[in-house]
Amino acid sequence: MGLFDGLPVSSDKAYLREEIAKIDESWAAARFDSLPHVVHILTSKDREGDIQVLKEQSDVVEEVVDEVVHNYHSGFNKAIQNYSQILRLFSESTESVGVLKVDLAEAKKRLSARSKQLHQLWYRSVTLRHIISLLDQIEGISKVPARIEKLIAEKQYYAAVQFHVQSMLMLEREGLQTVGALQDVRSELTKLRGVLFHKVLEDLHAHLYNKGEYSSDALSLQELDDEVPTTTAAVLTNSQSLSRRTRLLKGDNQFGIQGDGSYRTGSIDGGSSFDGVDEEVTLELHEEATSDGQTSVRVNGDVKIVPREMPTWLQYSTPDEFLEAIKKSDAPLHVKYLQTMVECLCMLRKVAAAGAIICQRLRPTIHEIITSKIKAHGELANSSRSGIGQASQTTAGLHFMNGQLQSYQLPKQKRQNGILLSGTLLAVSPVSSVMAPAGKAQAMAKELLDSILDAVVRIFENHVVVGELLESKSSVQIDMNTPKSMPTDVNWNTDLEASQVTGGYSIGFSLTVLQSECQQLICEILRATPEAASADAAVQTARLANKVPSKDKRDDAEGGLTFAFRFTDATISVPNQGVDLIRQGWSRKGPNVSQEGYGSAAILPEQGIYLAASVYRPVIQFTDKVASMLPKKYSQLGNDGLLAFVENFVKDHFLPTMFVDYRKGVQQAISSPAAFRPRAHAAASYTPSVEKGRPVLQGLLAIDFLAKEVLGWAQAMPKFAIDLVKYVQTFLERTYERCRTSYMEAVLEKQSYMLIGRYDIEQLMRLDPASTCLPISLGQSNIETHASDSENLEVELQLSDLLLNLRPIKQDNLIRDDNKLILLASLSDSLEYVADSIERLGQTTFRSPNEVEESGTNRHQRTTSAASRDLVSFADEYRKLAIDCLKVLRVEMQLETIFHMQEMTNREYMEDQDAEEPDDFIISLTAQITRRDEEMAPFVVGTKRNYIFGGICSIAANASIKALADMKSINLFGVQQICRNSIALEQALAAIPSINSEGVQQRLDHVRTYYELLNMPFEALLAFITEHEHLFTTTEYANLLKVQVPGREIPADAQDRVSEILSR
Repeated sequence: MGLFDGLPVSSDKAYLREEIAKIDESWAAARFDSLPHVVHILTSKDREGDIQVLKEQSDVVEEVVDEVVHNYHSGFNKAIQNYSQILRLFSESTESVGVLKVDLAEAKKRLSARSKQLHQLWYRSVTLRHIISLLDQIEGISKVPARIEKLIAEKQYYAAVQFHVQSMLMLEREGLQTVGALQDVRSELTKLRGVLFHKVLEDLHAHLYNKGEYSSDALSLQELDDEVPTTTAAVLTNSQSLSRRTRLLKGDNQFGIQGDGSYRTGSIDGGSSFDGVDEEVTLELHEEATSDGQTSVRVNGDVKIVPREMPTWLQYSTPDEFLEAIKKSDAPLHVKYLQTMVECLCMLRKVAAAGAIICQRLRPTIHEIITSKIKAHGELANSSRSGIGQASQTTAGLHFMNGQLQSYQLPKQKRQNGILLSGTLLAVSPVSSVMAPAGKAQAMAKELLDSILDAVVRIFENHVVVGELLESKSSVQIDMNTPKSMPTDVNWNTDLEASQVTGGYSIGFSLTVLQSECQQLICEILRATPEAASADAAVQTARLANKVPSKDKRDDAEGGLTFAFRFTDATISVPNQGVDLIRQGWSRKGPNVSQEGYGSAAILPEQGIYLAASVYRPVIQFTDKVASMLPKKYSQLGNDGLLAFVENFVKDHFLPTMFVDYRKGVQQAISSPAAFRPRAHAAASYTPSVEKGRPVLQGLLAIDFLAKEVLGWAQAMPKFAIDLVKYVQTFLERTYERCRTSYMEAVLEKQSYMLIGRYDIEQLMRLDPASTCLPISLGQSNIETHASDSENLEVELQLSDLLLNLRPIKQDNLIRDDNKLILLASLSDSLEYVADSIERLGQTTFRSPNEVEESGTNRHQRTTSAASRDLVSFADEYRKLAIDCLKVLRVEMQLETIFHMQEMTNREYMEDQDAEEPDDFIISLTAQITRRDEEMAPFVVGTKRNYIFGGICSIAANASIKALADMKSINLFGVQQICRNSIALEQALAAIPSINSEGVQQRLDHVRTYYELLNMPFEALLAFITEHEHLFTTTEYANLLKVQVPGREIPADAQDRVSEILSR
């Protein structure tokens, strides 16, 4: 872009731009240096040509300058003309000011001559204006009572109180005090003050207990939006309300009604906050709805917007600091309403009277609320119960009348043969199933108490709001000056304590009464008597009295933070106006009137002490919520009270009572004749589930049931879990002793019991692979070895040899009574069932220690973990005894086999005919095995049956082979007889479902093979030994040569030849 591109050159002379663009820009430099150009011309060869170029450029520049001057000429002329006009105007103004100064000087001289007359005229005008203002105020005041009544009818209490206070202030002004016509108005306003107080207090009382229009409960039922209701809703949704409000505004013009429905009185000087309507000002009101949904009010041409955040009960109020605070506050709607009511009481100077009445009505109201909730709960339960119809009769018919459990059916737990187990549990448990920790009565009591305490918490939240407001306002009202002629009943002495200023009402007082009523309810639920915890009540009363803040000590010394089982209201120092109000009917339900019960007995059973578990957790939650609401100076009140009472009651009364009751139940369960008697009509096969018929001994089943119940109480009351676990341990220890006694009665002085206690046999039984099916105890674990078959066989042979060395077995050393064996089998299974149940309970009961609501959480966790280990150790003891029962049964069957098999050594197998039947001792043995297996089958799981009867085969096989050493001779028919015996034994063992028939066949085939070798010639025997030298031992091969077999010739060196083969 060139330097001269911006020149104002017309379009018809656009060539000038091109020409001037050819001129070097150095000619237009700010500091032009002509010397280079002169030197260039002088040194140029064509001087004339260069000079001609410069002349042409000069002409172009002059022509461009002409164009610029031509374009700006008119503007220059106009500027010169304007400047001339400005000079002329300044000159004329100077002359006019000079003339004005002369005129003002003359006016000053004339006015100063009559100043006294002017002052008199001004004073007269002021007097007349004041008289007119007084007349307007008198006319307006005469309408105030009607307007206040109208506002009261519309529940615009704050606006009504503002009208009343402002009107009383106007009546106190100079000039109106002596007006006789206003005496009736003053009397009406005095009466309206009482009416206003009653209305405000009644509405405050309703909202304190969530019964008002703006209470939290009412708003939640109406499903209101989160936005605060505004005047917009009233204007846009109700045309009648709009017209009525417009008429009210237009009708109050002369009295100073503002655009928002508020009221302002007149004043003389016009500078007061109660400025009246000036005679020269006209007030025009127009109310309309703006496009955004807000209410607009036009006052004298100015539009005033009523913000949507203004609550509906303040829509006619005069804007002040309180209204601004309400608009800016984020508090819920019901809290704002409570603040408004308290502000009304403060403006009426009725804080003390209101506090006294709230105190007087607090206890009866809470009592009524609790009673109504209990009745509603009972009606709901009755309606739901009647709606169930006949279906309820098949499950559980719960009908409580006057605290009595009218009918009750346990859940039907049937065995396969249809026998109910519920009778046993009902007989031993001190409580019915509805009163058990997870019973319906517990759930009903917890639900009922939850709803009541939740309602009390919401009520206390309102009391905290009102209490804090009253206490904060009381300090301000003490210093306020009461007008002389205003009717007052309270002596506002700044030396009075705040508690007296509030009529004895405080947060501490309300909390005390609320907790005492809740305590009375809990006492009724628990069926507690006054004597049951009078000491606790005295301790709590003393503790609470000592922890009350010093500011309230004087009031509480009279009121008393009483937490006894029989309560009386606090004696409150009420000012005169409070006494008058109480005489007017506010104390219809006096605190000293004897209160009937709450009616909980109609829906809860009489065995109420066991409802302490359902009471405990709701009280903890209630205490936590109350503690979170309390101000700092009342924080100590949350530490004592209801929770301390419940904990003391549980510790001093519930736990001892429960221990005695359950101890009786345990004693009854284990001392009953049928407690350790196996069921006579058990199912045909074993069932692992108790509900489906697992034949757990009734005594142990009852103990398990009782232990679960007691640990259920522990879960419901974590703080007392340690004590309850100790109870369970005591019960389990007594039961274990009883089980041990039954066990010893069955095995005392029996050889099998003595053998399992021998160290060598015990070690071999632990190494026996069959022991892997035994329950795993805490003290010892099953050794899961990866030993080879030969090693396992070696263990069996060693154990078999030890038992065979005990021959001869005497019948007196055996357990011949099958009932004792069945008892041991049932006892083993029952003990294992209880051990598993105890172990599960120990894990589940203390699995979540963070649920314990205690301050010393770490210490409590360590204690509960120790208690859990104690329960597991008890389970281990039970499991050990169950293992001993199984070991006794296994050894007993092995000894029984040896007892029968030892008959082989007492006879000669020189038969004269083919065997058709096994020997008598084999028939007796197989019959006994079959009979005992059938009798034990319902009481022992299949793997345990395998363990009990699995040792017979190895003992029988080993005894049969070793019996050959004691035989002198045997013939072919004898061999067949022994083979027949082994076949019969094999059939009997294979008939047991849990036993491995292939293993039995393999072992007894081994026996038959061994005896069939006796039928071989010596040379054939040598060939067999050569091929199967490890099939039998050297001793067993030698015994084959020693026995005499008719028809078989044995050379003299037979032993040497066999030894030579085996030694290779």
